Amino acid sequence: MSKFEEVQKICLSRGILYPTAEIYSALSGFYDYGNIGTMLKRKVVDLWREIFVRMSPVTVLEIDGCVILPENVFVASGHLKNFSDPITQCKKCKTVFRADHLIEEATNEFVEGKSPSELTEILRKNNIRCQKCGGELEDAKIFNLMLKTEISPAGGQTAYMRPETCQNIFSGFQRIYKTSRAKLPFGIAQVGHAFRNEISPRQFIIRLREFNQCELEMFIDPSKPGCPIEEVLGKEITFLTREAQKKGEEAIRISIKDAIKEKIFPSDWIPYFLAKELEFYVALGIPEDCLRIRHLLPEETAHYSLGNFDLEIKYDFGWKETVSNAARGDYDLKSHMKQSGQDLTVLMDDGSKVLPHVIEPSFGLERTIAAVLYHAFTEDKERGWNWFKFPAKLSPYTAGIFPLVSKDNMPEVAREIYDDLRKDFDVFYDEKGSIGKRYARADEIGTAFCITVDSQTLSDKTVTLRNRNDGKQVRIKSDDLAAELGKMIK
Repeated sequence: MSKFEEVQKICLSRGILYPTAEIYSALSGFYDYGNIGTMLKRKVVDLWREIFVRMSPVTVLEIDGCVILPENVFVASGHLKNFSDPITQCKKCKTVFRADHLIEEATNEFVEGKSPSELTEILRKNNIRCQKCGGELEDAKIFNLMLKTEISPAGGQTAYMRPETCQNIFSGFQRIYKTSRAKLPFGIAQVGHAFRNEISPRQFIIRLREFNQCELEMFIDPSKPGCPIEEVLGKEITFLTREAQKKGEEAIRISIKDAIKEKIFPSDWIPYFLAKELEFYVALGIPEDCLRIRHLLPEETAHYSLGNFDLEIKYDFGWKETVSNAARGDYDLKSHMKQSGQDLTVLMDDGSKVLPHVIEPSFGLERTIAAVLYHAFTEDKERGWNWFKFPAKLSPYTAGIFPLVSKDNMPEVAREIYDDLRKDFDVFYDEKGSIGKRYARADEIGTAFCITVDSQTLSDKTVTLRNRNDGKQVRIKSDDLAAELGKMIK
């Protein structure tokens, strides 16, 4: 069993993540977060907000928009016309496959961006058959990924589940700009659900039909971008250039300062966000050598984009895109201005009007969580159980509080400590089973520390504080626990 499969197994056995409505024939591509998963998700989002919203050197505003949007939004955005993937269907068993992925798996040939006729030719040339029954495949065709619905009792008013969160930001831009009195550059951020009718959801929570995004749209004056690039000029990135991809070469290490000199990026905001993203993922516990930036090839880049750069994370099955960084130009506001007839320009201090350009870092939250789980997962033969080595700040539970035995007033003292600590920390109480089994259960879900009340506690008010990472224990005054935990988390 691969490491990624082991992670999925423990997520199911401990209820961290599990298929939606699994007591029925669950739909593929939908997962629920259990208690542990919900706590982990919240802490990942909190760290994202800390780095990209609260600590941003320029103003970043937050919204929380509806997931159902009217059809006109997606006419303007281009989704109704262009948001699609190529599919092919087995003539025998009727299983549907994404044609480009099927070809890439069979031939290792990169074919994204090719037309249905080109994909069909490759399918025939390589005699690629149905993976399920070996049957012959139909010609490739285009499939729109939008999820459609009808509004009102009488129907007839077409709407769609949003396939990305950013359209709320663009369609609400005028209201947000005027009510906030923001000045360029400023950002609008949103964390929320998005929906795509994926052809073949797979790889646990990597490819889903309902998922979460953390998106930030940075609105700038193209003549005065106002990027605080000086903050990150000395940082290095692992960068896979377009030229290296064409030649089959490896990624290079390059400083952001040198990459800017090479005129790789369409705006300084792109490398600025790339540096902050690396900071974010390292803080989540992802090793830096498992992070890289890939410059998307021309055939992968949207026609309106001035440049796309993906942050990818390494797994045992290869690299997977987790953040998409796009220089979107003025495409979005210009399209919505045309479709709606509303003026979406910004009035500058000198009286001139500017239609802002947009720089977008878009994070896949489930893919981020998958990476956190995967890289924190620790197979430990010495302990006899596997566990998650989350950074302490990210651990779903900061600590478990255990009485050594369920008698002699130890449970009562442990409960008092639990009640005191839960005012400031995510903690749990457990008195069932041997202390070793309780340590194992705590480790398995990534609990950072274990606090044990024993006979000595009753005489001198000290407890044992066990560190999950190395298993070492120290005695500490119970009155000092809150301060010590706060210090160790930081």
